[in-house]
Amino acid sequence: MDLQNENISSHNFEQCLKCTICTAYCPVTPINPRYPGPKQAGPDGERYRLKNPEFFDEAFKYCLNCKRCEVACPSGVRIGDMILSARLTYTKSKPSLRDTMLAETDMMGSLATVCAPVVNAALAMKPVKLVMDRTLGIDGHRQFPKYTSTRFVTWFNRSARQEQSKFKRRVSYFHGCYVNYNYPALGRAFVGLFNAAGIGVDLLDREKCCGVAKISNRLIAEATRDAKINLESIRKALATGSEAVVATSSTCCFTMRDEYPHILGLKNDDIRSSVTLAVAHLARLVESGEVKLVFRDDYRRRIAYHTPCHMERMGLTQYSVDMLSMIPGVELVVLDSNCCGIAGTYGFKKENYETSQAIGAPLFNQIGRVSPDFVATDCETCKWQIEMSTGLKVKNPVEILFEALDVDATRRANGLHD
Repeated sequence: MDLQNENISSHNFEQCLKCTICTAYCPVTPINPRYPGPKQAGPDGERYRLKNPEFFDEAFKYCLNCKRCEVACPSGVRIGDMILSARLTYTKSKPSLRDTMLAETDMMGSLATVCAPVVNAALAMKPVKLVMDRTLGIDGHRQFPKYTSTRFVTWFNRSARQEQSKFKRRVSYFHGCYVNYNYPALGRAFVGLFNAAGIGVDLLDREKCCGVAKISNRLIAEATRDAKINLESIRKALATGSEAVVATSSTCCFTMRDEYPHILGLKNDDIRSSVTLAVAHLARLVESGEVKLVFRDDYRRRIAYHTPCHMERMGLTQYSVDMLSMIPGVELVVLDSNCCGIAGTYGFKKENYETSQAIGAPLFNQIGRVSPDFVATDCETCKWQIEMSTGLKVKNPVEILFEALDVDATRRANGLHD
């Protein structure tokens, strides 16, 4: 599929004013001189590439696909999409073994969880890291997230599924690879929070990785295959009673809402407004008075909130900020808008590691100055980067809301009785 030609009309490069604000807002340009910047790589380069594909520059691979250029653009030009589509269309080399391994999150997660303690121990060993650094090009400084022995889906089917039939209101949960294979505690917190609010939780009939890692590593056929399965499952869930399909990952949410149509060419107009972040969906229900939350009197925390780049692109940041601010004992510090630098699998690659860390340095330094008890963010890879680079714990807003919740009082407030 010629993605560049298929999506060209939607990239609206002719609306570019040549103001260069996208370049000023780009986190890569001041760090990596090999990257030409979003204006040159995007609208300017597009005009040339349409005439001759030889104008494509392999240095486009240094783009984070963070979409900060699109947030900054006063004309609404989809600069990041333009650069990514050019990479998918014109890059001549095939994805490497490393890129494929990093992108195949379902496959790697399924294998790793079978012997999670062994895998976790091995990935933390310096000799193993050295081998991956030298042979695969996965930087030896990078810390891997730990895998779980009991997947979230296994826990849900054993311990939570039967309870959900008691609730009249239902949402379907897109848990994502991270919750399923690495951090089921977030999924358990999500179920507990929504159940206390009087909302039952279903899982999608079939769920595959959202596809962000496959898209960024150019496994486009595989990403399209998985996206079609997810879209079919989302449509089925909405047709059978779910009021929304919600995710706890900002990047999963962004990919399904925006990358499916803009990059993969898959229409989702019929379901896009019903796919959202769990915290955003809950915030709307609280604001409308349909749901009440009651928090513990003894919960006292100083929390620094980091806005993920894709969260900012969706315009959903305020929901997390507002919900965390509702907790009486929370002192919330909203950090400056800075990219953390990891960009999913980008920061795992040896050729990107130093750039990744340099991009994140202003964020890490501000966190140090704020000195919070822990950091909050809606993106799991931001969590990995901040935890590795600051030594502080990072939690999803859903986790924090559930920690601070007076579950029994919230259940009573929402008309639930044992």
